Amino acid sequence: MGVFKAYDIRGIYPSELNDGFAYTLARALVVFLKAKKLIVGRDVRNSSAALHSRFVQGLVDQGCDVEDIGVCSTNMLYYASRKGDAAMITASHTPKEYNGFKLCRKGAIPIGSDSGLKDIEKSMVGNPKQSAKKGTVRQVDILDEFVEDVAAYAHGIGKIKIVVDAGNGAASIAIEKIAKSTGIEIVPLYFEPDGNFPGRGPNPLVEGATDSLKKKVLSTNADFGVAYDADCDRVFFIDEKGEQIAADLITALIAEQLLKKNPESTILYDLRSSWSVKEQIAALGGKAVVTRVGHSFIKEKMRQTNAIFAGELSGHYYYASNSYADSGDITLVLMAGLVSSSGRKLSELVKPLKKYYPSGEINFEVKDKDAKIAQLKNEYRDGKISELDGVSVEFSDWWFNVRPSNTEPLLRLNVEARNKKELERRLKEITGLIKE
Repeated sequence: MGVFKAYDIRGIYPSELNDGFAYTLARALVVFLKAKKLIVGRDVRNSSAALHSRFVQGLVDQGCDVEDIGVCSTNMLYYASRKGDAAMITASHTPKEYNGFKLCRKGAIPIGSDSGLKDIEKSMVGNPKQSAKKGTVRQVDILDEFVEDVAAYAHGIGKIKIVVDAGNGAASIAIEKIAKSTGIEIVPLYFEPDGNFPGRGPNPLVEGATDSLKKKVLSTNADFGVAYDADCDRVFFIDEKGEQIAADLITALIAEQLLKKNPESTILYDLRSSWSVKEQIAALGGKAVVTRVGHSFIKEKMRQTNAIFAGELSGHYYYASNSYADSGDITLVLMAGLVSSSGRKLSELVKPLKKYYPSGEINFEVKDKDAKIAQLKNEYRDGKISELDGVSVEFSDWWFNVRPSNTEPLLRLNVEARNKKELERRLKEITGLIKE
């Protein structure tokens, strides 16, 4: 089944993934987990209600009790999972015609391709025998306790104004209460939950998606702006000048905050991150450890290394204190505290980290991704090579990583250099090799 990805399930509704699929998946999941109870949530997509209905029915028919937390963000689902195994009906940031499932064990431990998804897929083909005993369904409201949990991360927040772009997704469900609880003034943008995502689409990284946010930051004289993806686990920042800040540099800023309270701790950064991230972590006395891309891999690596925090270029930020799960809401609160307590503008805080010249992630449609990666590895064999995720090659004045997407039929390229001229030369060179 093509909808089973490296760390979740995702496909176009209803051609690739439909209500019958949801029902069979639920029953297979109960068998795999030997579950007596499962916590279930769903995002705002138009197809989520139908998938949710059949998924819950499958759980009940397989003898599993359901705690239904209703429409929520992935952040809220991960919080709820502290009490048990959980499932979220969501396709994260993908276009509106997609939907899917994120599955996790108690404590937000993800069920990925190497930790159960493949077994669940095989079990679905066998269509598990239905339980003689039916499960029950109970509606549970976790909003207030979730807000209280996020608000506990608020430190040093004085007068601050933030434009929050919810993108018509799940972010608006909790953010107003979080703001009220922490003293943050927010200016709302696209707060109406709508599965058609009329404001700017579910993915804030699409070109032009944050144009309205940038204008709103400037017109309201806000301290900074925030754009969430549809399920609220990814977050991106716009400074007071209307400039978007690369997510890896936000990792470095949050690392500074956390290392003050947790000296010499381990912090993970994904292999697409700027050199400045690991240099900043090391300069602050922390231990910088590189990791491959993907939430299930990062959470596992955090547990292995006892890391307190991890950041991804894709805008995911993970906290050991949050069951090692990612949270856009916690990240917003921490950044509000950082900017407010520093007495400096966000652009000023991030300026020292802009030491190098990154390309940003560039996607290519390639017929044979493995062959192309092998070609690039051979072409640049004189550099320091790592195959942690795709292939990374590092030289004294530049580096690159090229890797296959875990969720889409794409090859993803990142390049960084010590000067602009070198970046342009190497980017043109590698792009030519990929396209030939």
